[in-house]
Amino acid sequence: MSRSTDPGHFFQSDASESTRARRAAKSGNKNGDPIILQSKILKAIADPFSTNSVYIAESAGCVRKVNIENRNTKSVYRGPTTPVTSVAIGGAGGNTVFAGSWDKDIWSWDRETRVIGRRYKGHSDFVKTILCTRIGGKDCLISGGADAKIIVWDTSTGERLHTLRDKSDNMMALQDLAVDIEESSDSEVVLVSASSDPHIRRWRISLSSASQIFDSSDTITSESTSSKNTILEHETSVYKVLFSGSEEDSDLWTASADGSAKCLSRSRKWGVEETYVHGDYVRAVVVTSNWAVTAGRDEDVKVWDRATGKLWHTYDGHYEEVTELVLLDEKRVLSFSIDGTIRCWPLDKVSLEAARKEKEDQLEGKVKEDPIPTTSKSLLTEDEEAELAELMGSDEE
Repeated sequence: MSRSTDPGHFFQSDASESTRARRAAKSGNKNGDPIILQSKILKAIADPFSTNSVYIAESAGCVRKVNIENRNTKSVYRGPTTPVTSVAIGGAGGNTVFAGSWDKDIWSWDRETRVIGRRYKGHSDFVKTILCTRIGGKDCLISGGADAKIIVWDTSTGERLHTLRDKSDNMMALQDLAVDIEESSDSEVVLVSASSDPHIRRWRISLSSASQIFDSSDTITSESTSSKNTILEHETSVYKVLFSGSEEDSDLWTASADGSAKCLSRSRKWGVEETYVHGDYVRAVVVTSNWAVTAGRDEDVKVWDRATGKLWHTYDGHYEEVTELVLLDEKRVLSFSIDGTIRCWPLDKVSLEAARKEKEDQLEGKVKEDPIPTTSKSLLTEDEEAELAELMGSDEE
């Protein structure tokens, strides 16, 4: 007997039925000029070799290169049979595509030929985040898993150089990693990690050693608590850590399940400089010289004026959770969602003003939306859908 995976064929509460109906009605909108794919987008990064392309990690078990200008989605890196959670570009000359997967491995491919390369095995649970960097002249890969481990790899040999865990053993599933360029040197990197607990940790890594960084004002004793040795400015899970990147502005930006994104000031020893209350779980944050952009579970992309800290505009178009934001340049931001769409939103002042005016007109009834209901068939089974929901929500408390 065949089994239906259509949620409409199962008993649902009034709330879930209302959500399903709302999403179905909203799914036909063309806001953000969507590029539509056939599976959920779990992660995305900018193409380091082109301002018009991105690499995305899909629940269908592949990495896909997408050209935003010509909308080409045919370059696909295949191999995993489970969802791919993260993607990075690195190795010698940046010629390798890496992907973390539900199967606990990190896969790799030649960037040009898409031929499968080495698989990195060492995590005992989902690989949730990866990044590439150079340490002491070597190309390295750093991964974080649901097993609460950070592993440093030599990409040329596949050798595992270091495995890191919080000394208190309180660190939960890793969510994101970022290299602090200002504090790093040719011989070592300073790494910042976010996890399913509220604590942001810092690590110093060289080829020969790796350790957690503690505040020099603290005396580490057996009674020390992790809160003394970490950055603690959120109430619960931190999904994103990001350095703003300019010489004048190298603060740490964060996104959390507590419904806020924050700017943590380097000059104030990572104290809060600004808080942006998005209102629901915040999965992603990016910043330009003028704007901070946040997105997450409520499906909206919110643009904040950095000069005032005030919400400037809300872009709506996605009908499922937004999982990632990527800046193409100072004037465009891409949003990626579980709904399988990539949407592009302008950040120049003229376009933002026009978008604000259009929304005001809509609220006043001068413009009416005419969405075309569609349905998006998932490629996952019912059990896999439940497992994906657990993965995305396992750190939400």
